[in-house]
Amino acid sequence: MRGTTSTDSALKRARQELSLTLEEAAARLNKETKGGTDASLLSAWESGRKRTGKKNRRALCDLYRKRQEDLFAHQDGPDTTVSEATGTDVEVRTLTRYTDLIEAMVEVTAGAREHLVVMGSRSREMSYLTAIETAVAQQPDLVHYRVLQGPPRHEELADHLVRLLELREPGERRNGVRTLRIGVVDQRRAMERSFVASESAAVVPLPSFYGVDGFDCGVLLGPEAAIGLVQHGREAFASARPVETLEAVRALRGRRGTTS
Repeated sequence: MRGTTSTDSALKRARQELSLTLEEAAARLNKETKGGTDASLLSAWESGRKRTGKKNRRALCDLYRKRQEDLFAHQDGPDTTVSEATGTDVEVRTLTRYTDLIEAMVEVTAGAREHLVVMGSRSREMSYLTAIETAVAQQPDLVHYRVLQGPPRHEELADHLVRLLELREPGERRNGVRTLRIGVVDQRRAMERSFVASESAAVVPLPSFYGVDGFDCGVLLGPEAAIGLVQHGREAFASARPVETLEAVRALRGRRGTTS
């Protein structure tokens, strides 16, 4: 963070003046913004480790009845970039090489603690698919959504779906929530899109900057955009056809050759 970091910022003091815990303040904020801010993200804003975006700035000003220039002075240092000054704080980094893209996707996957949403049917990079399987195997509370758009484009992805089903039963619940949800959206009715998102970061692959084929570039996005993509994936799954048995995955394999 470029701004001045403080453990006792005006943002923190404003919350304390209302005798609110981090959890209580995050809950009130989410009620206004319909967002997914949690205590750890609010703490990061208070300390200056992360920068608050426009929508949450306005809502926090309303909640605490303070001015933006007072609440967020610790985030807005003299060397703040133009992008940061507008409060976007969404695009963290442009990924212009395939190796950077895969590394970022693996990092997002490994960093997921609450939700991991993956959308798309093109995945074939084994280090990335393995990272997903490791997260599912090692974190029983992690809720994983895998939303395909049409059948898997590659055999590696079909094999990956089988391994997910072997690692975790789709009907399994933790804290009353199903933790594995796999579905396919009719490709003819939805624009193709792909991304990987957790509660704290996301990567959206982009068409190649260097040729007509492939998706070897992308953007790494911060928490606010990531939370939006997590919600987008949930909504996409709600309209998807479940693919949550080995028989259903095998049927997709049979249709793989029909994908354009």
